[in-house]
Amino acid sequence: MRSHGEVPRAQPCPAQPQSSGWLQVPATLGTASGTPYQPAGRMAVYIGIEVLIALVSVPGNVLVIWAVKVNQSLRDATFCFIVSLAVADVAVGALVIPLAILINIGPQTYFHTCLMVACPVLILTQSSILALLAIAVDRYLRVKIPLRYKTVVTPRRAVVAIAGCWVLSFVVGLTPMFGWNNLSQVQQAWVANGSVGEPVVQCEFEQVISMEYMVYFNFFVWVLPPLLLMVLIYLEVFYLIRKQLNKKVSASAGDPQKYYGKELKIAKSLALILFLFALSWLPLHVLNCITLFCPSCQKPSILIYIAIVLTHGNSAMNPIVYAFRIHKFRATFLKIWNDHFRCRPAPPIQDGLPGERPDD
Repeated sequence: MRSHGEVPRAQPCPAQPQSSGWLQVPATLGTASGTPYQPAGRMAVYIGIEVLIALVSVPGNVLVIWAVKVNQSLRDATFCFIVSLAVADVAVGALVIPLAILINIGPQTYFHTCLMVACPVLILTQSSILALLAIAVDRYLRVKIPLRYKTVVTPRRAVVAIAGCWVLSFVVGLTPMFGWNNLSQVQQAWVANGSVGEPVVQCEFEQVISMEYMVYFNFFVWVLPPLLLMVLIYLEVFYLIRKQLNKKVSASAGDPQKYYGKELKIAKSLALILFLFALSWLPLHVLNCITLFCPSCQKPSILIYIAIVLTHGNSAMNPIVYAFRIHKFRATFLKIWNDHFRCRPAPPIQDGLPGERPDD
């Protein structure tokens, strides 16, 4: 199974290694599973979809960051974490997708060069998960301790949390660079083939990244538990909001119905972001589990294509959700469009927009 942007293709013809650049290697060190050739038309469709995703993801998430910058009412902790998530999604469109397309063209390179190509997606995936977890915890605190929220969740603490999420993401994502990889197996095959020096491999995700790392460490420790924890947090958030709406207990200045109504709407939108993330990434992790626990099982190439496209496509989904589900984002997007692309300046955006519904 090829994962994280890697599509099955033909075994390369034997060729002599070159001295630099993308190197050709003996077929024995290429694709281990001998997957049959994929038609050029299918590869073209795959690349076309990836390019389309990148063209939606990068501008869409840049627009999210821009909206938070220009709208003062979007500068609380939740939206700071959303910016962190958007930064990761921009990097997916601008970095990971081009690297995925490059890998699927079929280059050969040194082992550690390929490893560096494979690690960015691990870093960005982990950053997205931790940002989603931070958002969930933030929404929980907003409804659990609304009176003390602003004293507990300060801008400084939010920045520290975001920095911590990124540092941890780099540690988790770069773990293969620290030694948990397939170098020993590849080195044995390289030496047995009579070659010397650093192994040269057909650059595929599975060729360099250990499936034990992907399943036992990445999925079972850093993906699945945070996702389950977030589900529990959002269930508790919905329970607390419904409880407060029923009791109508005043928890902030203004109408409690309006306050908790807005919290409910935002919580639903952010829970939808979480659902889309899980829907996009779990299929690929399930395929990784199948690869590890059932090496002889055959996985249809079309499922691999779909799983890869889903993971990358998730980076383009969030701005669409924000635009349709969160009124402040929608209004700010329209203002940016009118001010900078239609040359028709819109009125300044205020926290309390005219006609804003209580649940917006």
